Amino acid sequence: MQITGKRYLDYSSYIKSTFGERVQKVSIDIGFSCPNRDGSKGYGGCTYCNNNSFNPDYCEPENSVTKQLEEGIRRFSARYKTQKYLAYFQAYTNTYSDFESLKKMYDEALRVPNVIGLVIGTRPDCISDVIINYLSLLSKTHYVALEFGIESTLNKTLERVNRCHTFEDTISVFERCKNKGLHLGAHLIMGLPGESKAELLQHARTVSKLPIDTLKLHHLQIVKKTVMAHQYKHAPEQFNLFSQDNYIEFIAEFIGLLRPNLIIERFISQAQQDLLIAPKWDGLKNFEIVDKIDQKLTELNIWQGKFYTPEADL
Repeated sequence: MQITGKRYLDYSSYIKSTFGERVQKVSIDIGFSCPNRDGSKGYGGCTYCNNNSFNPDYCEPENSVTKQLEEGIRRFSARYKTQKYLAYFQAYTNTYSDFESLKKMYDEALRVPNVIGLVIGTRPDCISDVIINYLSLLSKTHYVALEFGIESTLNKTLERVNRCHTFEDTISVFERCKNKGLHLGAHLIMGLPGESKAELLQHARTVSKLPIDTLKLHHLQIVKKTVMAHQYKHAPEQFNLFSQDNYIEFIAEFIGLLRPNLIIERFISQAQQDLLIAPKWDGLKNFEIVDKIDQKLTELNIWQGKFYTPEADL
């Protein structure tokens, strides 16, 4: 049992212990693309990806970084009167540009009142040492988190969903980023086509070897206007989508395999209902599903790290 009162290290408790108060991420869309969209490595993007399925409506790439942050802060401050903010560069690949352009945008975000740090979402194959070193410099005076979408630890899956990078790229980038004052995060999608339950559980063991601080998880969702939506329509037998109950039980088992000091930022992300094709769950809110995961952990007497065995580094 963790000192947070939960059976795992949860992100909310980490934020409160780090900052001593509530801190809210404010999403930004700066209009970048990805190398598997613009032809640098491929076309069409990841087969599952439609960024409209999770971008807040105040994220408009034509608006400046400052304007997007100010609008997001205005909305959150109406609900929470005293609060600090993290500028969350979320959509697509937010290190996929030249150094001077990126530096200008990151610096602009940090000049917005009450913004105390950056959270930058990107890919393992799209960040230079120059950017890493600049973010390391910023981390001396601000909170800086780098979140890498690794999605799977299996190269066969990464190729199948058109990621156009390998898991070896993932290992390499975390080695380059570690010990530089950066909070390092990873993102995994549970249930990508072709992965067995044993392979999905092996992800927990594999990512536990990476020098990451935070892990984000969510189940595979088929959303409109994606390549995967077309694949699902014509060959649904290739997909083994989680039911809500199966996912809750699976996540409990997954938690037991994770390194005990790894912060779990998210178990679930739900696409907008007007975009979601499958799976259709019963309408529970995210926090209600998390409550059910907590209950399942208690029921099965599982806690984070219960089944974890330290292994040699990757």
